[in-house]
Amino acid sequence: MKKTILLGAALLSIGFASGQGKWQQLFNGKDLKGWKQLGGKATYTVKNNEIIGTTVDKTPNSFLATEKNYGDFILELEYKLDQDLNSGIQFRSQSWPEYQNGRVFGYQMEIDPSDRRWSGGIYEEGRRGWLYPLDLNPVAQRAYKKADWNKYRIECRGSEIRTFINGVPAGHVVDTSLPTGFIALQVHSIGKAEDAGKTIRWRNVRIMEKPAASQYAPYDSIYVVNNIANNISAQEKLNGYRLLWDGSTNRGWRGAYKDKFPEKGWEIKDGTLNVLSSGGAESTNGGDIVTDEQFGAFDPEFDFKLTDGANSGVKYFVTESEKNTGSAIGLEFQILDNDKHPDAKLGAAGNRTLGSLYDLIPAYKFTNSHKKIGEWNHGRVVVYPDNRVEHWLNGHKVVSYTRGDNIYKALVARSKYAKWLDTFGVAKEGHILLQDHGDNVSYKSIKIKSLK
Repeated sequence: MKKTILLGAALLSIGFASGQGKWQQLFNGKDLKGWKQLGGKATYTVKNNEIIGTTVDKTPNSFLATEKNYGDFILELEYKLDQDLNSGIQFRSQSWPEYQNGRVFGYQMEIDPSDRRWSGGIYEEGRRGWLYPLDLNPVAQRAYKKADWNKYRIECRGSEIRTFINGVPAGHVVDTSLPTGFIALQVHSIGKAEDAGKTIRWRNVRIMEKPAASQYAPYDSIYVVNNIANNISAQEKLNGYRLLWDGSTNRGWRGAYKDKFPEKGWEIKDGTLNVLSSGGAESTNGGDIVTDEQFGAFDPEFDFKLTDGANSGVKYFVTESEKNTGSAIGLEFQILDNDKHPDAKLGAAGNRTLGSLYDLIPAYKFTNSHKKIGEWNHGRVVVYPDNRVEHWLNGHKVVSYTRGDNIYKALVARSKYAKWLDTFGVAKEGHILLQDHGDNVSYKSIKIKSLK
């Protein structure tokens, strides 16, 4: 085993030595040749082989951008915050006159010294917002060094984007939105005049274009955000994920309490699985659909898109043993238009709103955690072998509970499921269900990982 490891290390060294990619300095240490300023009026100066950015009052986000665009590359640099200041490193970014008067948009590796600790996460400036909030990778939240130099590394190759902070894997996104663009150093806007004059320093800024595969970091097991529809990336496969819906057929799914897929009420089109509108009634048209397989400890995820006033849900631990009318019984990740569907105001304390454990536990609402109606959201349910359960919405953990404990039993006792108090949601395993509530809701990228 030791010989294999040493051989792998030797081959990696040979890959670097044989000219497969070459480091180039992006900053010459003397001036800002090759860079241009975009956006706001923060100041950028050069001193002691460092670029120093300084905040200015009453100006938007400022960016010192490379004049050249980069597609596939490895970027490394060091930065230091002299005072707490939000910032970031833009990459594959753009500025078009026709887009919000030239506003900079594109991927950003976050610099966040706040208690949130999202330094190293991946954000999309000027458009979609958070792509990889660092709650998805708690280990990396401990990597940032306050009031010290931090080393950032960004790897881009095709659709794969990976970030590292001080050698720790931070974010991993698969996305095709921006294949190329400039790199930029951000000085964030400030909200208070007394924050003017805060500084951020960068040094040792270098890039390697079109690096060989051997020059990429080795496999790690961090969570992957994959924005390509109905796709499993190489690392997701290694992490144990597989598609639960193949993106084109009804294979692996059937109607709840039925032996085949519904003949009406559902449509498979252009890589999406769609509940068709039928006036908002619960399971009266095509009815719910469930997986053929049953699952115990598992990590399923799914993308969903709501229409105005729509209601649906993803249920789990569905046993079909209740033989009830309407929707089959199970724990439910609520999918709902909170603003326009009346169910949002029913239940207790908001426990029927988007992302909630339906009728039991309300979802915590984070700023910008909800997408607009008509945009795709990302849902995730994690059921651990010890019965801990989490609901995630667009990268934020919004519900956490333990199946079968005393708190759980008390919640069930006061819910619409009280008649099944001893059995509701506590089966060893069950089906996963997509609910037909008579409203048009779309699903895609349904995948799962079994946990041990």
